[in-house]
Amino acid sequence: MIYLDNAASTPIHKDVLTEMLPFLSEQYGNPSSIHKLGRTANKAIQNARKQIANLINAQPNEIFLTSGGTESNNITLHGFAYAKKGNHIITSSIEHEAILEPCKRLEKDGFSVTYLPVSSDGLVDPTYIKNAITKDTCLVSIMFANNEVGTVQPIKEISKICKEKQLPFHSDAVQAVGKMPIDVRDLELSAMSISSHKLNGPKGVGAIYIKKGIKIEPLILGGGQENGIRSGTENVASIVGFGKACELAKENLQKNIVHLKSLRDSLVSKITSEIPHVSFNGNREKRIPNNAHFTFLGVNGEDLIIKLDENGVAASTGSACSVKIQKASHVLKAMGFSHEQITGSLRLTVGLSNTFEEIDTTVAILKKVVKELREVSPFKTKYGL
Repeated sequence: MIYLDNAASTPIHKDVLTEMLPFLSEQYGNPSSIHKLGRTANKAIQNARKQIANLINAQPNEIFLTSGGTESNNITLHGFAYAKKGNHIITSSIEHEAILEPCKRLEKDGFSVTYLPVSSDGLVDPTYIKNAITKDTCLVSIMFANNEVGTVQPIKEISKICKEKQLPFHSDAVQAVGKMPIDVRDLELSAMSISSHKLNGPKGVGAIYIKKGIKIEPLILGGGQENGIRSGTENVASIVGFGKACELAKENLQKNIVHLKSLRDSLVSKITSEIPHVSFNGNREKRIPNNAHFTFLGVNGEDLIIKLDENGVAASTGSACSVKIQKASHVLKAMGFSHEQITGSLRLTVGLSNTFEEIDTTVAILKKVVKELREVSPFKTKYGL
């Protein structure tokens, strides 16, 4: 199988797995216990917290561990909302459902939410944010990089506006952390969401960076773990793996960026030059290095994924979280795509283990499959396919 769905999840790095194994067997203590096994588990968690913090230039006490990006987003949105400093939230129309759905819940609870439009390549205009701010605004939340088309937002410009207005600024950076340099100090972010399984760590673990001094209301109550922000016994083995994945990502960041971008650029160049009636979507320059998103005119994206899978290539049309719902991409809708363009979309996301040989094989398979699907397409005559 040629795996090109790394935006959905990445394989666990072998060094990450090695680091995790002792905490899945002999090191089984509860990190809240005061005996030796408990202290060992707690020490491992604190070490992982440092590794996560080092990747984004944060302090360890600014890292709060969660079950993943979705929980991090939910805790952040509800935490700022229920801190009772206003009842208006600003976000974008292309956010992940882990932002949009909590916003809808908050609207039912009496909050007002502004969903900002984006350009045809998926960029938020910072001016729109400035104009949307009111005296009741309590939070601005704009994703770092889009999970479907890979466009990277002008985070520093948005952060500057929020700082001038003395507003907290949160970014869902699940797709960006580990794939590009991120310095939360330089960006002056108030909060940021991270997920382990997007950077070659285990699933079911993530974190929120919350700038020191900022107080939010907890969403999950209980034993008071994570300084009261997220109660519940910690998933020690996965946290250890998450920390190691962050350490590896920091050590190899520039090398990994070059590798991913080279693979991605080769994929884009070959597909756009060798397959007719195809467009490359999202901003050409302001994008994460591993994302390539296309529209194949006259082809149904789901049929394309099935055919690719039959030929040994794993891909997707967009967010893995939305596949079972079978709804048209809200991201592409917001970017102004027509129904036919949306249904013909394909996301290919490369990873650290991919090779140029796999890229060549994928393009050859894609050419064959697209041709087959266009032969039976109802749009064959309309578009001269």
